[in-house]
Amino acid sequence: MEIIGPYSELKRLRQLEDENKRLKQMVAELSVDKHMLQEVLSKKA
Repeated sequence: MEIIGPYSELKRLRQLEDENKRLKQMVAELSVDKHMLQEVLSKKA
């Protein structure tokens, strides 16, 4: 049974905010990884 009304909208908003935070963290970590790999490759070239 799905809850209808402002409570369900608030719950969904919080879920989306949590997912957004998690995805932003993943992007930040991947950016650091990319930068480190570029540094290693530039030193080997």
